[in-house]
This record gives sequence, structure tokens and C-alpha cells, in this order.
Amino acid sequence: MKISHLKLIKTTLSIFALISASGFAFTGRLGNPGQPSENSQATSQKKIYSVLNFGVKGDGQSLNTEAIQAAIDTVHQQGGGKLLFPHGTYLTGSIVLKSHVELYLAKDAVLLGTTNPHAYKRLNRWQAMILAENQTDLAITGKGTINVQGQQVALNVDSLFYIGELDSAYYNLRRKRPHESARPQSIEMVSCSNIRVTGITIKEAASWVQTYDKCTNLVIDSIRVDSDAYWNNDGVDISDCKNVRITNSHINATDDGICLKSHDAEAVNDSIYIANCTIRTSASAIKFGTASRGGFKNVTIENIKVYDTYRSAIALESVDGGILENIDISNVEAVNTGNAIFIRLGHRNQDSEVGTLKNIRIRNVKVQVPFERPDKDYDLRGPDLWFFHNPFPASITGIPNHVVENVILENIEISYPGRANKGMAYIPLNRLHDVPENEADYPEFHMFGELPAWGLYVRHVKGLTLKNVKMRVEEPDFRPAYVFDDVRDLTLAGLEIYPTTGARQIVFKDVHQARVENIKVKGAPNDVLQLGTCSDIITK
Repeated sequence: MKISHLKLIKTTLSIFALISASGFAFTGRLGNPGQPSENSQATSQKKIYSVLNFGVKGDGQSLNTEAIQAAIDTVHQQGGGKLLFPHGTYLTGSIVLKSHVELYLAKDAVLLGTTNPHAYKRLNRWQAMILAENQTDLAITGKGTINVQGQQVALNVDSLFYIGELDSAYYNLRRKRPHESARPQSIEMVSCSNIRVTGITIKEAASWVQTYDKCTNLVIDSIRVDSDAYWNNDGVDISDCKNVRITNSHINATDDGICLKSHDAEAVNDSIYIANCTIRTSASAIKFGTASRGGFKNVTIENIKVYDTYRSAIALESVDGGILENIDISNVEAVNTGNAIFIRLGHRNQDSEVGTLKNIRIRNVKVQVPFERPDKDYDLRGPDLWFFHNPFPASITGIPNHVVENVILENIEISYPGRANKGMAYIPLNRLHDVPENEADYPEFHMFGELPAWGLYVRHVKGLTLKNVKMRVEEPDFRPAYVFDDVRDLTLAGLEIYPTTGARQIVFKDVHQARVENIKVKGAPNDVLQLGTCSDIITK
């Protein structure tokens, strides 16, 4: 029996419809982790509702909180759809997003947060303008803007403390400002699934810009974050989420740019893909931690540009007992950035076991570190350090009896400013034991104080490969390029070092099972200075 062409098409479409209805909303792709498909309710099939039909006013003066919430509730109750905000400025407090609802902000539409702190609420942990918990099929899209007016809101919250309306538990007395949890974020979603945030601009949060906690199947694409209104303006915070993509976005924030966190010891971030993003921040650009109770695994990051960033281009931290493993980072270019790479296994959370940090591959990275602070042109700059120091090197550090394991650095180029001076700070090579462990301290690249290397400092590590790594210092620095202390199973291959002194540039202390080959040092010896007890060192 022959089947007509038209009937075959209809049959095929029916099959696709059945597959969509069965709830298969996620498909993974090898080599591209966290690749969600379109939601089961395709955008083109969603019914469109205008907020203007719900009494919402775009005049920038009328408070629309109740009317916008009523519109969201109606769209949700009718099975879902796209809630359109046309051109205009829509003043609001907290609104709660619900399943199958898409907020669509047209070009020149602004969702504007009220400066009245009493207009914001919390569903789970912290306040936010847009909240969601235990919902599915959510979206915030379009070419419009979300603006919380964060600085003025934060100052108004600050005033509440001084008139006795804000509990001291929500106020940082040392820093003289309200705690992050007392200031509204732009977006907070908790335990939600199938989320899309695309195209929009997010400005001036009063706290972290956007947080996604224990969410699955999250896509953030082609957004712009421009949030340097107040302190703690993390650009994107991903906490204990699975199957996440963050792509093609520009982040300008006065705290960490794209930050993975883990607040639950029973959960982890898993299958995260971050690519094609540009980041400027007065903290670290790509950061894992500081919160690291459960951990992070199976993360791919590629094609990242970083500029004018106060702290680290790449910071990987496991300090609260969690795991940090199977991380692949490639193609990162950072200019005017305070530190290149910071990898730290610590024990900040003394109530937990020490975590693990292993199986890290970082390749094709180029970083330029300046002499002056990189965020000097920021209105809100990172806090000054309280001690004298010379320029800081990159570092990879564990703690005694708990080592960082299996790290590969390949095709790395870092340029340092030099200008180190022994009168400013000095750790001579016969006092390497004076570098403090600081096991429980907050992790940051300056946490050890002065360090005895200008390029890379490594301590308590097992299984480290440096391949085709180029270190260059522009002006005189009396320190060696590399110091390896308590390192086992080390491979150095194809290193290039451009120092400004004739001293040895590679120092081993208590290094065992090391292979050193094809080392090029301009104007200085290319052999290794061995201190302490070293064994099984093979040099070619």
C-alpha cells in the first residue's frame, strides 16, 4: 500500500507532537555539556498577552506590583504564554514568576524596581525583584532592561538600620552596610527547571544580580549585565545547578563575574557549559566558590575575554568540604587583570572534612598583569590590602596532607610587571617555610601575603604538568619565576622564561618524581635549584 506524501508529513508531525508532549525537554550533546533543547511549549506556540490589558502602566510613576502579579497569575492559570511588556517604564516591587510564563521585554521596555525597600520580599533565601521557586518552563526574554535602582534601594535599607527597623543580624557593622540578604537581587530562582534568560540587559542590582539555586536545564544567552551600583554585585551566581549553559554574554559587575557556588553539602553543580563571554569585574572573572560545600564537577569553559579585573581571571576554590573535579578551561584572554590563575584547596569550614580538588585542565590562556590596580577607574573599587607586597604570582596550593591532584596547564602565557623591591616585602628562599598555610582563611590570591616567586607558586600538589608555558616579567624582579614546594609527580616541558635577573628561575623544595625537559631561560641558568629533600628528578 502506498502512502501519499502529504499523509507521510502529517504522520511525522504527529510523532513529533507525541514526543514533545511526553516531556522530553532536555537533550545533551557530547562535548557541549548542559545543552537544553527548546521547552516542550515552543515559543512560537505560546499565546501572547500584553500587560497593558491588565491595567499595568508604563509611565515610570505608577507602582504596578499587584497588576503585574495578577497578569502572571492569569497567564499561568490559563496554561501559560508570553507576557509582553511593550515600550515603556514599568515600576514594580517583587513579582513571583510561575510555570509556563515568559516575561518578554520589548526593546525600550524597562522593568524598574521601586526604591522602597518594603516593596521587596523573599520566597526562599534572599530578596529579589523577580522570584520563582519550584516552577518549570520559565523565561525572561527580549531586548528590554531590568533595573532595580540598586544603589538608592541599598541606601534606603541602610537608613532602616539606623532608625531601628532593620535587625542588626542583617547589617555588617564592620563594613557599614546592609548584608547582601537585606538588599534585593534582580532575579532569584530556586529549585526550578527549564529556564531561559536571553537577550535582556540587567542593571543596577542592590545585591547579587541573579542567582539560580538547585535549578536544572538553565540557558542564559546573549544577555548584558551592567551592575556596578553597589557592593556584592555578582554578575551571575549558579549554585548547585545541573545542565546549565551561559553563552554570548557581557558581564560588567562590582563583584565576581560568573560565579559557581555550592551552599548544600548534599548537592553539586554538574554539567555546566560557559562560553563566548566577556567579563569585567572588581573581583574575579570566572570563580568557583567561595561557598563550596557540595561542589563542582564536569564543567567546560571556553572562549572567555576578561579585562580591567581586580582579582583573578580564573579562580578555582574548594574550601568548605566539597569536591571540585573534571574541569576543562580553554581559550581565555585577560588584559589588565590582577592575577591569572588561583587554585586553592583549603579548610575554611572547620566543621566539615577537607574536600578534594582534582582533574583540572587549563589551556590556551593569555594574561597581562599590570603594576597598578586594574580597577582604578571603577566608581566602586575592590578593597585595598592591609599589608605591603610585591606583585603576586599565580598559585596552586593545597594544605598539609591534602593535596591538589592532577592539574594540567598547557599553552599558557602570562606577562608580569616586575618592579619587585626587597624593601617592600621579602621572603628569601631559605625561609620558604615562612609562607603561612592559612588553612581556614578566606581564599584569595593574596591570602598568603608576600610570595617568593614572580610567576607561579605551587605547594602541596600531586600530579602537575606544565607544558608550553611562557612567563615574562617586564621590569626587574629579584624573585625566581617558579617555586615548587612539596610537589610530587611533576612534569615541566617546553617552558619559556623571560626574567630580568641572572639568577636561577626554577626552585624545587621537597619535590619528588619530577621530569624537566626543553626549558628555555633568557639570560639565566635553565637548571633547577634544589632545596630540602628532592628525589627522582630527571632533567633533559
